[in-house]
Amino acid sequence: MFNIILLLRKGLLYMQAIMETIFETIYLITAITLGIILIVKSNKKLVPLLFGISAIVLGVGDAFHLVPRMYGLDVVGLENNVYALGIGKLITSISMTFFYVLLYFVLIVRYPDQNKKYLTPTIIGLAIVRIILCSFPQNMWTLTDSSLSWVWGIYRNIPFVIIGIIMIILFYQNAKENNDKTFKYMWIAILLSFAFYIPVVLFAATYSWVGMLMLPKTICYIWIIIMGFRTLKNSDTILSTK
Repeated sequence: MFNIILLLRKGLLYMQAIMETIFETIYLITAITLGIILIVKSNKKLVPLLFGISAIVLGVGDAFHLVPRMYGLDVVGLENNVYALGIGKLITSISMTFFYVLLYFVLIVRYPDQNKKYLTPTIIGLAIVRIILCSFPQNMWTLTDSSLSWVWGIYRNIPFVIIGIIMIILFYQNAKENNDKTFKYMWIAILLSFAFYIPVVLFAATYSWVGMLMLPKTICYIWIIIMGFRTLKNSDTILSTK
Protein backbone atom coordinates (compact mmCIF):
# COMPACT_ATOMS: atom_id res chain seq x y z
CA MET A 1 0.00 0.00 0.00
CA PHE A 2 2.81 2.36 0.92
CA ASN A 3 4.57 1.63 -2.38
CA ILE A 4 1.40 2.43 -4.32
CA ILE A 5 1.01 5.76 -2.52
CA LEU A 6 4.67 6.53 -3.19
CA LEU A 7 4.27 5.74 -6.88
CA LEU A 8 1.16 7.90 -7.11
CA ARG A 9 2.99 10.78 -5.44
CA LYS A 10 5.91 10.44 -7.84
CA GLY A 11 3.49 10.33 -10.76
CA LEU A 12 1.74 13.49 -9.63
CA LEU A 13 5.06 15.29 -9.16
CA TYR A 14 6.15 14.15 -12.61
CA MET A 15 2.94 15.45 -14.17
CA GLN A 16 3.34 18.72 -12.28
CA ALA A 17 6.86 19.10 -13.61
CA ILE A 18 5.74 18.50 -17.20
CA MET A 19 2.70 20.79 -17.03
CA GLU A 20 4.56 23.61 -15.27
CA THR A 21 7.46 23.40 -17.70
CA ILE A 22 5.15 23.60 -20.72
CA PHE A 23 3.12 26.46 -19.23
CA GLU A 24 6.12 28.50 -18.09
CA THR A 25 7.97 28.01 -21.37
CA ILE A 26 4.94 29.22 -23.35
CA TYR A 27 4.56 32.19 -20.98
CA LEU A 28 8.18 33.32 -21.25
CA ILE A 29 8.27 32.97 -25.03
CA THR A 30 4.93 34.78 -25.38
CA ALA A 31 5.81 37.68 -23.09
CA ILE A 32 9.23 38.32 -24.60
CA THR A 33 8.04 37.83 -28.20
CA LEU A 34 5.10 40.21 -27.76
CA GLY A 35 7.44 42.70 -26.13
CA ILE A 36 9.84 42.60 -29.07
CA ILE A 37 6.99 42.97 -31.58
CA LEU A 38 5.57 45.93 -29.66
CA ILE A 39 8.93 47.71 -29.66
CA VAL A 40 9.62 46.99 -33.33
CA LYS A 41 6.15 48.03 -34.48
CA SER A 42 5.65 50.93 -32.08
CA ASN A 43 6.66 53.39 -34.82
CA LYS A 44 7.60 56.09 -32.30
CA LYS A 45 4.30 55.64 -30.43
CA LEU A 46 5.11 55.85 -26.75
CA VAL A 47 2.38 53.64 -25.29
CA PRO A 48 3.17 50.46 -27.27
CA LEU A 49 6.88 51.17 -26.82
CA LEU A 50 6.45 51.31 -23.04
CA PHE A 51 4.34 48.16 -23.15
CA GLY A 52 7.02 46.42 -25.19
CA ILE A 53 9.72 47.36 -22.71
CA SER A 54 7.56 46.33 -19.77
CA ALA A 55 6.78 42.95 -21.38
CA ILE A 56 10.47 42.22 -21.93
CA VAL A 57 11.35 43.37 -18.40
CA LEU A 58 8.65 41.07 -17.05
CA GLY A 59 9.58 38.08 -19.22
CA VAL A 60 13.35 38.33 -18.74
CA GLY A 61 12.95 39.00 -15.02
CA ASP A 62 10.64 36.01 -14.55
CA ALA A 63 13.05 33.84 -16.55
CA PHE A 64 15.64 34.22 -13.77
CA HIS A 65 13.19 32.43 -11.47
CA LEU A 66 11.26 30.16 -13.80
CA VAL A 67 14.24 28.63 -15.64
CA PRO A 68 15.89 27.47 -12.37
CA ARG A 69 12.47 26.26 -11.22
CA MET A 70 11.98 24.21 -14.39
CA TYR A 71 15.52 22.84 -14.04
CA GLY A 72 14.79 21.94 -10.44
CA LEU A 73 11.47 20.27 -11.24
CA ASP A 74 12.73 18.32 -14.24
CA VAL A 75 16.36 17.53 -13.37
CA VAL A 76 17.89 18.04 -9.93
CA GLY A 77 14.88 18.65 -7.67
CA LEU A 78 13.79 21.97 -6.20
CA GLU A 79 15.50 21.24 -2.88
CA ASN A 80 18.84 20.97 -4.70
CA ASN A 81 18.45 24.24 -6.55
CA VAL A 82 17.64 26.59 -3.68
CA TYR A 83 20.37 29.16 -4.34
CA ALA A 84 19.50 29.71 -8.02
CA LEU A 85 15.80 29.81 -7.19
CA GLY A 86 16.40 32.37 -4.44
CA ILE A 87 18.42 34.70 -6.64
CA GLY A 88 15.78 34.28 -9.32
CA LYS A 89 13.01 35.24 -6.89
CA LEU A 90 14.94 38.38 -5.93
CA ILE A 91 15.38 39.41 -9.56
CA THR A 92 11.74 38.61 -10.35
CA SER A 93 10.55 40.72 -7.39
CA ILE A 94 12.51 43.69 -8.74
CA SER A 95 11.42 43.18 -12.36
CA MET A 96 7.74 42.99 -11.28
CA THR A 97 8.20 46.35 -9.58
CA PHE A 98 9.64 47.92 -12.75
CA PHE A 99 6.77 46.38 -14.72
CA TYR A 100 4.18 48.31 -12.72
CA VAL A 101 6.21 51.52 -12.78
CA LEU A 102 6.30 51.31 -16.58
CA LEU A 103 2.57 50.58 -16.58
CA TYR A 104 2.05 53.75 -14.56
CA PHE A 105 3.87 55.76 -17.21
CA VAL A 106 1.65 54.13 -19.83
CA LEU A 107 -1.30 55.52 -17.90
CA ILE A 108 -0.09 59.12 -17.69
CA VAL A 109 0.72 59.09 -21.42
CA ARG A 110 -2.58 57.48 -22.34
CA TYR A 111 -4.71 59.98 -20.44
CA PRO A 112 -2.98 63.38 -20.72
CA ASP A 113 -6.07 65.36 -19.81
CA GLN A 114 -6.38 63.32 -16.63
CA ASN A 115 -2.66 63.57 -15.95
CA LYS A 116 -1.66 62.04 -12.65
CA LYS A 117 1.94 63.22 -12.71
CA TYR A 118 1.57 64.46 -9.15
CA LEU A 119 1.53 60.78 -8.18
CA THR A 120 4.83 60.08 -9.92
CA PRO A 121 7.02 60.73 -6.84
CA THR A 122 4.72 58.46 -4.81
CA ILE A 123 4.90 55.59 -7.32
CA ILE A 124 8.67 55.91 -7.74
CA GLY A 125 9.15 56.26 -3.98
CA LEU A 126 7.11 53.13 -3.28
CA ALA A 127 9.06 51.24 -5.95
CA ILE A 128 12.39 52.29 -4.42
CA VAL A 129 11.21 51.26 -0.94
CA ARG A 130 10.08 47.91 -2.35
CA ILE A 131 13.45 47.27 -4.05
CA ILE A 132 15.36 48.27 -0.90
CA LEU A 133 13.24 45.94 1.22
CA CYS A 134 13.82 43.14 -1.29
CA SER A 135 17.57 43.67 -0.92
CA PHE A 136 17.71 43.11 2.86
CA PRO A 137 19.47 39.87 3.88
CA GLN A 138 16.57 39.09 6.23
CA ASN A 139 14.60 37.98 3.17
CA MET A 140 16.79 34.86 3.16
CA TRP A 141 16.32 34.42 -0.58
CA THR A 142 18.88 31.62 -0.84
CA LEU A 143 18.02 29.80 2.38
CA THR A 144 15.31 27.26 3.14
CA ASP A 145 14.45 28.67 6.60
CA SER A 146 11.20 30.57 6.03
CA SER A 147 10.48 31.76 9.58
CA LEU A 148 11.96 35.25 9.21
CA SER A 149 11.74 35.41 5.42
CA TRP A 150 7.94 34.98 5.63
CA VAL A 151 7.69 38.16 7.72
CA TRP A 152 9.92 40.04 5.29
CA GLY A 153 7.82 38.70 2.46
CA ILE A 154 4.98 40.74 3.94
CA TYR A 155 7.18 43.80 4.54
CA ARG A 156 8.50 43.98 0.98
CA ASN A 157 5.05 43.50 -0.54
CA ILE A 158 3.33 46.31 1.39
CA PRO A 159 4.62 49.07 -0.96
CA PHE A 160 4.01 46.75 -3.93
CA VAL A 161 0.36 46.25 -2.98
CA ILE A 162 -0.07 50.01 -2.50
CA ILE A 163 1.25 50.54 -6.04
CA GLY A 164 -1.24 47.95 -7.24
CA ILE A 165 -4.17 49.63 -5.48
CA ILE A 166 -3.24 53.00 -7.01
CA MET A 167 -3.00 51.44 -10.47
CA ILE A 168 -6.36 49.68 -10.12
CA ILE A 169 -8.11 52.90 -9.11
CA LEU A 170 -6.44 55.03 -11.80
CA PHE A 171 -7.10 52.61 -14.66
CA TYR A 172 -10.70 52.11 -13.55
CA GLN A 173 -11.41 55.84 -13.29
CA ASN A 174 -9.63 56.92 -16.46
CA ALA A 175 -10.83 54.10 -18.73
CA LYS A 176 -14.42 54.71 -17.60
CA GLU A 177 -14.30 58.51 -17.86
CA ASN A 178 -12.69 58.39 -21.29
CA ASN A 179 -14.68 55.43 -22.65
CA ASP A 180 -11.42 53.65 -23.39
CA LYS A 181 -12.46 50.26 -24.75
CA THR A 182 -8.85 49.12 -25.15
CA PHE A 183 -8.13 49.43 -21.42
CA LYS A 184 -11.69 48.85 -20.20
CA TYR A 185 -10.66 45.70 -18.31
CA MET A 186 -7.12 46.70 -17.39
CA TRP A 187 -8.09 47.37 -13.77
CA ILE A 188 -9.65 43.91 -13.52
CA ALA A 189 -6.50 42.25 -14.85
CA ILE A 190 -4.36 44.12 -12.31
CA LEU A 191 -6.83 43.38 -9.51
CA LEU A 192 -6.86 39.66 -10.31
CA SER A 193 -3.07 39.51 -10.58
CA PHE A 194 -2.79 40.80 -7.02
CA ALA A 195 -5.70 38.65 -5.83
CA PHE A 196 -3.80 35.56 -6.98
CA TYR A 197 -0.42 36.85 -5.79
CA ILE A 198 -1.22 37.91 -2.20
CA PRO A 199 -2.33 34.42 -0.97
CA VAL A 200 0.99 33.04 -2.27
CA VAL A 201 2.90 35.59 -0.19
CA LEU A 202 0.85 34.83 2.91
CA PHE A 203 0.32 31.08 2.77
CA ALA A 204 2.64 29.36 0.26
CA ALA A 205 5.30 28.71 2.92
CA THR A 206 2.73 26.72 4.93
CA TYR A 207 0.60 25.27 2.14
CA SER A 208 2.70 24.54 -0.93
CA TRP A 209 -0.34 24.01 -3.16
CA VAL A 210 -1.18 27.73 -2.81
CA GLY A 211 1.80 28.38 -5.09
CA MET A 212 -0.35 27.14 -7.97
CA LEU A 213 -2.10 30.52 -7.88
CA MET A 214 0.97 31.93 -9.62
CA LEU A 215 -0.31 30.29 -12.81
CA PRO A 216 -3.51 32.37 -13.13
CA LYS A 217 -1.50 35.41 -11.97
CA THR A 218 0.80 34.80 -14.94
CA ILE A 219 -2.21 34.60 -17.28
CA CYS A 220 -3.30 38.02 -15.99
CA TYR A 221 0.10 39.43 -16.96
CA ILE A 222 -0.28 38.07 -20.48
CA TRP A 223 -3.76 39.61 -20.59
CA ILE A 224 -2.27 42.98 -19.66
CA ILE A 225 0.35 42.69 -22.39
CA ILE A 226 -2.27 41.71 -24.97
CA MET A 227 -4.28 44.81 -24.07
CA GLY A 228 -1.10 46.79 -24.62
CA PHE A 229 -0.66 45.06 -27.98
CA ARG A 230 -3.99 46.50 -29.10
CA THR A 231 -2.59 50.03 -28.73
CA LEU A 232 -0.63 49.49 -31.94
CA LYS A 233 -3.90 50.17 -33.78
CA ASN A 234 -4.78 53.46 -32.11
CA SER A 235 -3.17 56.65 -30.91
CA ASP A 236 -1.14 57.03 -27.73
CA THR A 237 -3.60 59.36 -26.08
CA ILE A 238 -7.30 59.08 -25.35
CA LEU A 239 -9.04 62.44 -25.19
CA SER A 240 -11.69 62.80 -22.53
CA THR A 241 -15.26 62.39 -23.77
CA LYS A 242 -16.51 64.86 -21.17
